[in-house]
Amino acid sequence: MRELTEEELKLVIAKLTKFVGSSIKEILEREDQRYVLRLHKEKVYYAREDLVKIALNFGKDELLSFGTCLGKFTKTKKFRLQITCLDVIAHYSKYKIWVKPNGEQAYIYGNHVVKSYIARMTENVPKNVGCVVYSLADIPLGFGVSAKSTVECRDLEPTAIVLLNQCDIGEYLRMESDK
Repeated sequence: MRELTEEELKLVIAKLTKFVGSSIKEILEREDQRYVLRLHKEKVYYAREDLVKIALNFGKDELLSFGTCLGKFTKTKKFRLQITCLDVIAHYSKYKIWVKPNGEQAYIYGNHVVKSYIARMTENVPKNVGCVVYSLADIPLGFGVSAKSTVECRDLEPTAIVLLNQCDIGEYLRMESDK
């Protein structure tokens, strides 16, 4: 486990900023406790500083995980968010989309969000920004990138894709079936 290099930190912050906007400062500089980002086995963890100090007592091979895994670096050194970061980005996200019950199941199966699935969405969602997808019961289901802005959505046909799925909670089940 180690601190992120400056280049790695820039990649992580850039990806998180796509979903939470200016709230990135609130994530990194919380008032209740000090939270830090650490790299362990190519995965970036978001954890309380006191938890990180305890984790340092374990060897590299014995330590499996600590804190919240935000994502991992690929072999090409790109940073990818994982579904485990959903709780963090859902709390601070700027743009949100709520889907109808029939759209929930389709989204959790890995499909994109089409206009007919949308119950409501935040105002002024631009094109190509990160959005968190919620059920009507305000349960975060996943996240993705908006394919259309709010203004464009008003004139779309019902089968037009509004949000491109990047990650959803059904991913856990799909990964288990691949094993």
